[in-house]
Amino acid sequence: MGMEPVAASREDEEAKKMEAGGDTVGQKLDAGALFVLQSKGSWLHCGYHLTTSIVAPPLLSLPFAFAALGWTAGIICLVIGAAVTFYSYNLISRVLEHHAQQGRRQLRFRDMATDILGPGWGKYYIGPIQFLVCFGAVIACILLAGQSMKAIYLLANPGGTIKLYVFVAIFGVFMVILAQLPSFHSLRHVNLISLLLCLAYSFCAVAGSVYLGNSDKAPPKDYSITGDAQNRVFGVFNAIAIIATTFGNGIIPEIQATVAAPVTGKMFRGLCLCYAVVVTTFFSVAISGYWAVGNQAQGTLLSNFMVDGAAVIPEWLLLVTQLFTLLQLSAMGVVYLQPTNEVLEGLFSDAKQGQYAARNVAPRLASRTAAVALATTVAAMVPFFGDMNSLIGAFGFLPLDFAVPAVFYNVTFKPSKKGVVFWLNTAIAVVFSALAVTASVAAVRQIALDAKTYKLFANV
Repeated sequence: MGMEPVAASREDEEAKKMEAGGDTVGQKLDAGALFVLQSKGSWLHCGYHLTTSIVAPPLLSLPFAFAALGWTAGIICLVIGAAVTFYSYNLISRVLEHHAQQGRRQLRFRDMATDILGPGWGKYYIGPIQFLVCFGAVIACILLAGQSMKAIYLLANPGGTIKLYVFVAIFGVFMVILAQLPSFHSLRHVNLISLLLCLAYSFCAVAGSVYLGNSDKAPPKDYSITGDAQNRVFGVFNAIAIIATTFGNGIIPEIQATVAAPVTGKMFRGLCLCYAVVVTTFFSVAISGYWAVGNQAQGTLLSNFMVDGAAVIPEWLLLVTQLFTLLQLSAMGVVYLQPTNEVLEGLFSDAKQGQYAARNVAPRLASRTAAVALATTVAAMVPFFGDMNSLIGAFGFLPLDFAVPAVFYNVTFKPSKKGVVFWLNTAIAVVFSALAVTASVAAVRQIALDAKTYKLFANV
């Protein structure tokens, strides 16, 4: 009881120092941390950011993962994914709270790695992996949005000839505008709308699945796992990578950095809000989608709602689902752009001048526009980026979100080797590190198999 006011006053003092441009050890924050990772939010805002970064259109791929796993293994993997990520994200939050109470608030994933494991880990492993994962997610969002726009276009104009890369470019222009929102905290209202959108398109997807599953247009309900033994094994690891990517976040420290001091307990409440939405959406979409189409599940459930260019569910329902998906992709894209924005701000802005000084606004506008333009170009050129994103997910999300948090906790708190916590964390770190390696191999194999179909600027 006596220590709580001390911790709170310490964090209040830390917040004042951050507002003044200095951290708790008297060093100046760089412009990236000072301008992009402003600590002004509440636990509700934290919940909005978490939900947007986790509950996103990739959840529509869960029936496809179930097709490689079957009912029992699919549900078990989904439960394990939810339980382990909730536990792991809470571990990261507790480590961050501990360091904040010790007078050193860490704002970025690479800051955590540097302080806990050493500078090499932050500079050469965690930092690059996080950047690759997050920028890869931005590219994937732009590509998926382009595909959603094209699907809406074809529903309204069957036989239309506008190419996919045109829609990708149009969405890229919209993303350039959103990218100019100055800080992570400034996305709080956007991400509240995003939370409502993810609930909306998930419920629409469930309704579409129920409609299709009860219609004569549904494929025969076959839940057997197809393919020879080798393809089944690699299919399992691909499915695990898909589920890991769906639960993936990769920016927990940056999200917690947006919370105003004192931070204690706020992230946990935000995680509870987020995972209420996760459980509601992930399980309903995965189970209803797999029930409706069985082992005929395609890469995204929405693809099963169209056969030979014609909707097999009510056209208005498919149109609304695509529209909600498209809108939420814009929020997800700008959330995953924040680590890039933070790096660019640190490189090109002057922390000694105001956030909105002309000296800082001009390079911010130019650098963020260039970053989105690069992501848009890659999305348009490489519309088979989904295969590569599976590799990024296996190589990035699995270690960052499953293995690393357990290591951080054990190194920071040094739990007794005779206790359950130490061995549970060690088991999680070892098992998911091994899965990351195996799933990466499976993703590379899938890229090699699909390489013959790759074509730049393909109209898929």
